[in-house]
Amino acid sequence: MRAPLALLLLALPLAACGPVSREQAERDCFARAWLAKQPRGEVGAGINSRGQTRSHLKLEVSADYIQGRDPSAVYDSCVYQKSGQLPSQPLYSRPDWKG
Repeated sequence: MRAPLALLLLALPLAACGPVSREQAERDCFARAWLAKQPRGEVGAGINSRGQTRSHLKLEVSADYIQGRDPSAVYDSCVYQKSGQLPSQPLYSRPDWKG
């Protein structure tokens, strides 16, 4: 009884590694392509009700950006790796891409 349960528990993480739908891969890879285009970040500053100052800085820089990779190439290869299919349309022709 324990052996089948152990095999099932070992197989669960591997199931997450399998191919996903092309649509899901395109959604996941869009953010990676955007980070290849430019770093993303946010800055915040303020004062709380006790008069204490607060600040916040978050910066995301991808290895693709540092290496100067073309966002379209990043997108294409990412979608292919995740789904086994090419994207349904090129990155630069997507209406939500503001390159």
